[in-house]
Formats: sequence, structure tokens, C-alpha cells
Amino acid sequence: MARVLTRLWPAPVVAAGIALVMAAGPAQAATWSSTAQYGSWSNGGYELNNDVWGGGAGPQTIWANTYSNWGVWSNQPNTGGIKSYPHAARSVGKPINSLSSVGSSFNVSVPGSGAYETAYDIWDSGYHNEIMLWMNKTGAVGPLGTSQGTVTVGGHTWTAYKGSNGSNAVFSLVRNGNTSAGSVDILAVLKWMENTKHWFGDVTLDNVQFGYEITSSSGGLNFITNSFNVTFG
Repeated sequence: MARVLTRLWPAPVVAAGIALVMAAGPAQAATWSSTAQYGSWSNGGYELNNDVWGGGAGPQTIWANTYSNWGVWSNQPNTGGIKSYPHAARSVGKPINSLSSVGSSFNVSVPGSGAYETAYDIWDSGYHNEIMLWMNKTGAVGPLGTSQGTVTVGGHTWTAYKGSNGSNAVFSLVRNGNTSAGSVDILAVLKWMENTKHWFGDVTLDNVQFGYEITSSSGGLNFITNSFNVTFG
């Protein structure tokens, strides 16, 4: 969840970030870009957010042509702790037992260095339960909580973790093997957590987020979402 704060970066650093983004992003200037800490843009029923929320964070520039084609240049120091979660989000606002389907597909291009994961961040309406689906991870990063074993659900095989960040419960499924493209049956995951593990009841699914949880990207790295969507009914 984004915190309402403001941070301005020195102009030379921001300019360098924009230059790198445009070099790695679209051939022409993106439709939208922002260096603001919580710069956001609404498009096609989705909201994109730069979401630089962690302590000791460095400069970051998010750009987008559409909700489905966007990316970020991020220069985060090689220190511990999550610095940012640039992401796209789609609101749902329905109890999970009233839904017949919730699915998503994605295709990303990510660096081979740094410390980060490409992950879904899924929230209930009261922000009491956070469900994370890690699709790929690089470097010294790991989920909160303790291992609950291995499960195959939603089209993938994962190691499940259960924990808390002090504010809300966190349930993480870490994919067994990285992937940069695929689809996920999100509703199947939620129903497994509700009916098999009994971690929560018929909660209202508030929103589905997808992006890059970045711990370090020293020198500046590019993360590109080639395509992404969320469908539900």
C-alpha cells in the first residue's frame, strides 16, 4: 500500500534516470512518465504507481504507454530492505465466493543482477490479508514468515509461506523456478487459502497489483512489462 509522502530528487539524477528509461523503453517517448515518489497514472481501468516507499531509497522513474506496456528504471543502493514496488493495479471489490473467475497473464523483461522479485500483491478490502505471488526472484530476497510446504495450485507449483509484517497477515507463494511470462488462476489460489488452509474466510478481494519489489539495483536497472492484464467475473 502506498504511503502519502513526497520526496524530490536532484535534477541531474532525475535527468539521468529519464535518459536511461527512454534508451531501454519505447523507441519514442512514453505516453506517461514520472519520477515522483508516488507518481500515479490511470489507464484502462488500472492505476500505475511508482511506489518508492522504503527507507534509504534512491531515484526511480516509471513510464507507460498503456496499463499493459510499462516499465521502470530504478537505482536502489545495495543495502537491505525493500525500497520500492512500482506496479499496476486493478480494483475488483467483490467477495471471493461471489466470483467465478479471477485470472491474470504477464510478460516481463527483467535484469539478471540486483535483488528483487517480480510479484503479484493481492489485498482484501480491509487490508488485513496480503497475498503475494512471486513469479521470479533474483539476489538476496526472501518472503516473510515460515514455510508451509509445497503446493500446486493456480497453474504453478509453489513453496507457501505464512507470516506477518506487524500490520497485516502476509501469505506468500514463491514459484518453484523463475518465469518471465505466464498466466495465473488467482481465484484458485484464494480458494485454496480459504477452504484448504483456512487462513481467511470469504473476504472481499479489493485489488490485484503486479510489479517489481526492488531491494537493490545499484547503478540503475530496467524492468519492463511487455504485457499484463487482470480479468474477473
